[in-house]
Amino acid sequence: MIDLRAVVSPGAQLAADVQVGPFSVIGPEVIVGPRTWIGPHVVINGPTRIGAENRIFQFASIGEEPQDKKHRGEVTRLEIGDRNVFREFCTINRGTALDRGVTTIGSGNLFMAYTHVAHDCVLGDNIVMANCATLGGHVHLGDWVIMGGLSAAHQFTKIGAHAFIANNTAVTRDVPPYVMAVGQPAEPHSVNSEGLKRRGFTQDQVRRIKQAYRVLYRRGLKLTEAMTELEALAKGRPELAGFVEFLKASSRSIVR
Repeated sequence: MIDLRAVVSPGAQLAADVQVGPFSVIGPEVIVGPRTWIGPHVVINGPTRIGAENRIFQFASIGEEPQDKKHRGEVTRLEIGDRNVFREFCTINRGTALDRGVTTIGSGNLFMAYTHVAHDCVLGDNIVMANCATLGGHVHLGDWVIMGGLSAAHQFTKIGAHAFIANNTAVTRDVPPYVMAVGQPAEPHSVNSEGLKRRGFTQDQVRRIKQAYRVLYRRGLKLTEAMTELEALAKGRPELAGFVEFLKASSRSIVR
């Protein structure tokens, strides 16, 4: 199932049913799981591990060295889960020795054309990065994040689960879960309530999330004051517990 015009290193390990299109190049130390389709003109370098049922379209570059001037050729990795789609001209880089040494991508994600995931990023599941969305190094994205076209995240920023980043938005500080962020630099706009409804959140859960948003962004409270109210509000409410934990763990400050 490997086209005769493809170049596959003897040091690569491909499951028996992996399909590789013409003129693709797969280097050593690349592991590809079952039912994965690799189109024509794809380049995959290692060390890279790719799970099952992924689809990689033409001209994507997966597992290349990090675009980091501090990188000195250290052995680092890229780990990719299952059922991801990488469209045309995606660039996904390996990690660096100055961080975890690995770029990690979960499962069920869609990377549209020209998206870029830099070194040491950590991405969860069911994420959508629209055309030309870009992540700097060390960025963390939670599950179900949507990044609009031409949006970008500054290195070391974190974007919480179910957040929505509008097109052309520049994320320079952390975006909490559930928040829609807009602008350059990004500012909080509202709660991603429509996305939450589509993912099965109840009306009561969405109402409580909106209440937490108002405490953080609409009451004019200092962050420490808002945190006191939010911790009380989150007791026994799992959908708010993650919101509060994200705020506590923020290292770059949050969009406000």
